[in-house]
Amino acid sequence: MSVKRIFFKVTLAIIAVTALVAVGTAVSAGTRNYTLGVGGSAEKAEWTQVAKDVKKDGINLKIIQVNDYTTANPATEDGSFDLNAFQHTAFLNDWNKSHNGDLVSVGYTYISPFGLYSKKIHSYKDLKDGDIIAVPNDPTNEGRALQLLDAIGVIKLKSNAPATPTLKDIKTYVKKITIKPIQGDQEVVAMPDVTAACINTNFVIDQLHQTPKDALYVDTDHGSKVNNIYKNILVTKKSKVKNADFKKLINAYQSNKVAKIIKKEGDIPAWNLK
Repeated sequence: MSVKRIFFKVTLAIIAVTALVAVGTAVSAGTRNYTLGVGGSAEKAEWTQVAKDVKKDGINLKIIQVNDYTTANPATEDGSFDLNAFQHTAFLNDWNKSHNGDLVSVGYTYISPFGLYSKKIHSYKDLKDGDIIAVPNDPTNEGRALQLLDAIGVIKLKSNAPATPTLKDIKTYVKKITIKPIQGDQEVVAMPDVTAACINTNFVIDQLHQTPKDALYVDTDHGSKVNNIYKNILVTKKSKVKNADFKKLINAYQSNKVAKIIKKEGDIPAWNLK
């Protein structure tokens, strides 16, 4: 084989390798990476489906599950997370106010049934004087719990109580119960020490290993409409909210495919609720 032919083949090989490297670099450069913090296994399943669906758009979504209410917002605020999905609007508003935050909603995700659960009684009508009821100790979920207790006739709230009432907004204890505020992720652990507890669905599924069907009472079943502030949302920083990829993420989430997963996990798709 002549030197000229060898040189020609080597040159072609170099060109081919260079082309492959260039293509690989272009693909890598075209992929946008984002980190999403979610609040439980149900949300992780929903967003895992979204992550699969947006890959074709060049979006690589890394999902990190956190199991409390204190981690995801600070991580989104400082940039460790690009987005989070674990909270409703009322919780976000309260967090922004108390932390001087600038987190905003990208769009609605689901509304989580909020229920009364017990290992000691079989009906909320069995509640009696002297019983202890645990409620979440964060202001917004505590307010939702008080509205639930008002709905079942255990307490009566003042007529001018705000959308997220506090213990100070209780007008009358119809049943002489004790309301015990507890950190939301500790309510299931505390159940042996209380008569009943008002618990968010993510903790019911992940810790109590039950579903809203096991509740003594569920607010989304009995209220004609639950306030929009209790609809869960996809959240990011205000400076990032116009990112076109985030619009693609929420659009991919608000699909029939994800709606089926939401319902399977015991929640309700929120984007079409009025």
